[in-house]
Amino acid sequence: MSTKTVTKEKKDKVSPEQREHYHHLLHQMILIRRYEEKAAELYQASKIRGFLHLYIGEEAIATGVMQALTPEDSVVATYREHGHALARGVSADVIMAEMYGKVTGCARGRGGSMHLFDKEHRFFGGNAIVCSHLPLAVGIALADKMQNKPNVTVCFLGEGAVAEGEFHESLNLGALWQTPTLFVVENNLYCMGTALRYHSSNPNLTEKAASYNVKAVQIDGNDVLAVEQAAHEACDYLRSGKGPYFIEAITYRFRPHSMFDAELYREKAEVEEHKKRDPIILFTNYLKENNLIEDGEIQAIEADVAAVVQHSVDFAENSPWEEVEDLTRFVYTERSLS
Repeated sequence: MSTKTVTKEKKDKVSPEQREHYHHLLHQMILIRRYEEKAAELYQASKIRGFLHLYIGEEAIATGVMQALTPEDSVVATYREHGHALARGVSADVIMAEMYGKVTGCARGRGGSMHLFDKEHRFFGGNAIVCSHLPLAVGIALADKMQNKPNVTVCFLGEGAVAEGEFHESLNLGALWQTPTLFVVENNLYCMGTALRYHSSNPNLTEKAASYNVKAVQIDGNDVLAVEQAAHEACDYLRSGKGPYFIEAITYRFRPHSMFDAELYREKAEVEEHKKRDPIILFTNYLKENNLIEDGEIQAIEADVAAVVQHSVDFAENSPWEEVEDLTRFVYTERSLS
């Protein structure tokens, strides 16, 4: 199957509803950015422990994809998933509490940054092992199909996962069983500290997906409207029962792989060059150029986001730790198996 590039179509005139929607997209991206920046600050202050993988620079992908989903759809993500959870509607408070390790967190403080989970929003992680969640996503989609539910399961993954065996197994089975699975590769060009060009003999990932007879497209992952358009097209395709869909979103992370990463594998000049295509700046400029937002409205969005982020920190700070006597709950069952 051939691949294609999806790009946004600029509009000179939009309805008030569309204008409001554009503001919502910008709000979501700014929320993810400021939330991540605060998380980095809290990590350096030892408020957040363990691993922390930031999504800064990739906000357009989570924001755009979520616009095409219904509440009944499922989301399965990697360990770099704070942005996905926020865009899906998971409370900023419970995410922050989870990263603090507090009992009010979305996983009772037991999962931390890499294992966010929210049943209400059908958000199934936060999965720390590279590519471990792809079979899970195919399984959830298969279950929906077997129950004749018109649901989609979105699976976010990094380009490094394409080198894993589970990637090929999952795409193969998804294609064979025609599961409504949307695979979204957030190709930030680096698998931890190794550039894609050094570990993949064919860096065109859409060609690999297409080899399994999976519909595959490549898009600009820094363009939120392009991502949203592609996601809607993908979900329409999936709900029609045609089988899996694969989106390769080209993007770039502005921060190291994790907070432990010394980032010795790329030059600062390269990072600065990519920052010229910051998805938030690109979309803000687009809105201004088309008279779709005013400076005062941007300031209002920033103020609202600042309040949400601060509230989440206050919530986490004031939340209790789990009681010591409860630490073995959910680990071993007390019920007899006889």
